[in-house]
Amino acid sequence: MSVEGTLRPVVRPRLYEQVVSQIQEWITENGLEVGQRLPPERELAARLGVSRATVSQALVAMEVVGIVAVRHGDGVILVEPVGGSAKIVSALRRHAQQLPEIIDAREALETKIAALAAERRTDDDLAAIEASLDEMERDIAAGGRGVEGDEQFHAAVTAAAHSGLLGRLMDEISDLIKETRIASLSRPDRPRDALGGHRRVTEAIRARDPFEAARAMQEHVATVSDVVQRGPAR
Repeated sequence: MSVEGTLRPVVRPRLYEQVVSQIQEWITENGLEVGQRLPPERELAARLGVSRATVSQALVAMEVVGIVAVRHGDGVILVEPVGGSAKIVSALRRHAQQLPEIIDAREALETKIAALAAERRTDDDLAAIEASLDEMERDIAAGGRGVEGDEQFHAAVTAAAHSGLLGRLMDEISDLIKETRIASLSRPDRPRDALGGHRRVTEAIRARDPFEAARAMQEHVATVSDVVQRGPAR
């Protein structure tokens, strides 16, 4: 009997995927409820016998798929009830497979949006963009990752383009973009780099230079792509 097509290569779980499964089991065994805090990274690393970097990588992966939220000053908070560990690992792998397409969509849409924003922005639009930079700067200075400021920046640039259709397309992929935002800004030094990229885009929009705005945005998204596709923070 032929078994062609019935066998598949065995996929070995990566270390951080194993850690995700163990954290999920700990959450279940300890009856952790939504809104409650997980132990600090250092404590989890000691209990699991792995490096703190691997625990950080696992927590970022869990945040990306919406199980926990990392909140500055509060630690890691459970935001969704956990399911089976196999389901979580499957979600992580689906996310990894989607990344190239998400980045392609971001580059195509946001490069055009930045160019239109440079041509069409009003003074109020520019003020909103600059306010997002201030928000991101404050959060980073306080020890945060600048996730909300980053989201506000891209939303403000999209609004400044004054294109209803492009705005709706961005809304359609907003949850997927959020995943790349979290994964990128969780890496060391990345929040400051991202803020620098935002400032370059803003300068071009302020100068009403669509070509430079598009170039700066394309460079910014390309950097996100490079960072995200290397995987969660280590």
